[in-house]
Amino acid sequence: MGWAVTVELSLTRLAGPEGSGRLLVVGPSLGTSVALLWRDCAKVLGGGFEVIGWDLPGHGSGGPAKEAFTVQDIADEVAERVTALAGGRPSAYAGVSFGGAVGFELAARSDGPFEAVVCIGAAPRIGVPEMWRDRAALVRRAGTPVMVDGSAQRWFAPGFIARAPRVAGALLRVLAEVDKESYALACEALALFEAGEAVLPLRVLVGEHDVVVSPDGADVVLAGCGHLPPAEEPAAVARTLVEVLEEMRCPTTTA
Repeated sequence: MGWAVTVELSLTRLAGPEGSGRLLVVGPSLGTSVALLWRDCAKVLGGGFEVIGWDLPGHGSGGPAKEAFTVQDIADEVAERVTALAGGRPSAYAGVSFGGAVGFELAARSDGPFEAVVCIGAAPRIGVPEMWRDRAALVRRAGTPVMVDGSAQRWFAPGFIARAPRVAGALLRVLAEVDKESYALACEALALFEAGEAVLPLRVLVGEHDVVVSPDGADVVLAGCGHLPPAEEPAAVARTLVEVLEEMRCPTTTA
């Protein structure tokens, strides 16, 4: 297993009043910034939560990775930082793709700050290790711009780029600017990842057009979405998240 690595994550408050009665922490997909991915969805969620997002190393506001890390290392840092921020408030987590893998890891921990976890466009294992290692090697050689064309096909539901070119274009530009070594290390983290058994309330949401993670077996299939639902259908995803989180709330926190 090796020694755990301390990963310095950048956290950003996306919506809702600071110190709101409930806290929702959101996580990004590989190659995205959490602010851009969740921006419009967080605006809707901000009516009931303080929404805080974290960025992967070398992505968005995150500084580049200094060493190799695992999904578990990221989950450790998220749990530690959120425990300090929550101050005892009811807290939930929702993450997309890589952020969803972190969600699976958090859901396997009974001693963390979260009462419920939602994994979006994620599975207990995403892809196969060889795919992630090959992608890491490619990005180290050619940089993250080499991923733009393929991601444009994988990330979005059919017709989304034509329907929302500004949103899609902004996400793809961010991808091209991601630190290539940090991206490669995140790929290698996904190559090693396999989720443990959940002990917290957990729901899996997958877009009906997701070609990365099959919607078969998801708890909720998100209509009209591909792999990045919070950016594709922000209002609908926000409503679904609120409904799902309300269903999962612990009886002791509903008063």
